Amino acid sequence: MRHHRTRGPMTDQLTAAAAGVGLEPSFQQVVSLPDGAVVGYEALARWPGMDGLGPLEVFAHAKRTCQLDALDRHCIHSAARGALDGAWRPGMLLLINCEPTTSNIDMEVTSALATAASAFDVVFEFTERGLLTNPRALLGKVASLRAHGFKIAMDDLGAHSDSLALLDIIQPEFLKLDLNLVQRQPDRVQARTIAGVIAHHERTGAVIVAEGIETEEHLEQALAYGATLGQGYRFGRPGALTHAPDAFIGPSHASIVPLADDASTFALVRDRLRPRTVRFDTLHELSRHIERLATTAESPPMVLATVQDQSKLSDATMRTYTKLARRAPLVAMFGANVPDDLGNGLRGVHLAASDPLVHEWTILVLGPDIAAGLIAREVSPPGTPQADRRFDMVITFDRSLVTLGARCLLSRLAA
Repeated sequence: MRHHRTRGPMTDQLTAAAAGVGLEPSFQQVVSLPDGAVVGYEALARWPGMDGLGPLEVFAHAKRTCQLDALDRHCIHSAARGALDGAWRPGMLLLINCEPTTSNIDMEVTSALATAASAFDVVFEFTERGLLTNPRALLGKVASLRAHGFKIAMDDLGAHSDSLALLDIIQPEFLKLDLNLVQRQPDRVQARTIAGVIAHHERTGAVIVAEGIETEEHLEQALAYGATLGQGYRFGRPGALTHAPDAFIGPSHASIVPLADDASTFALVRDRLRPRTVRFDTLHELSRHIERLATTAESPPMVLATVQDQSKLSDATMRTYTKLARRAPLVAMFGANVPDDLGNGLRGVHLAASDPLVHEWTILVLGPDIAAGLIAREVSPPGTPQADRRFDMVITFDRSLVTLGARCLLSRLAA
């Protein structure tokens, strides 16, 4: 006799909520600091008619039941529609949360969003959930949003190391500090997060937004970290959009050059830096130096390496990268026949024989306080004895070039 598991009322409620039933946006004020003038709103997904259901539960259920794409679309449409139905002024700042790796937004389907895009300065906030789960999808989502003219905010910086490691890759126009950074004195980890955010702000001009401001002390802390926009109960509770905000002139759009599908790290830098020809032993020792820089960096960086093929993964190499993976948000190795899961937190990417990366030897280290890259292409014919192998090589500490190379590799890394 086959027994069927019955679903409880809570599961039924979660399934309905994930399908958009009962979804209503609630709008939280975004204010300028320190004067507190309202300059925009963040749309929050809420289910007021379903007691006890919060967005974290609903999104977790949607992910388990393969409804995440649909729920994300419902929330975006609801936010845009709710803003248009409320009090607003042309060009106002509207922050909309979205999942980082759901399917790209179809403006034809989401007609309310198309209308909102022409009326407001729409910014999509990437939640911290699963930022590095599927880098290829993440980069595709970023490219799609920017192609539609939207800006991007990184949410909850400081809550998870993934978001900080991706600042250079995504180039957000808004940097949102997690409330734990604002509501307490920083410890060592929080201090390096704050330093990383301030450094990125200095490099790019991204606007720092402080969340969770409830007291005068929180406001003081937010201002100390360079925040010029803020959110929190000090300025009002989320609710209906009943007050048209003041005018706000936001940051300019980040400029990110799209990469060709078959781009290689060496091809991206060879016209910007003059390659040098080196022997294998020289290349090997310089590679170890770049790896040591990753090991000693104060803020854990991501580490990406091409190894030509799986046979190059020596025991010594695996020990080095296993050690790096213990603290880094992402360590990935690319090469022919490299398995997806190398164990111990190491991710692998198999490269086809036609991929130009199989002829390259690359190590990229990118984090809040380090950018270093060794990028080389072998010029020796197959079968050359190891001591006689030659490579055209560049070493760079130019953050923009290291970021370009990292985007090239991450575009090949799927879930």
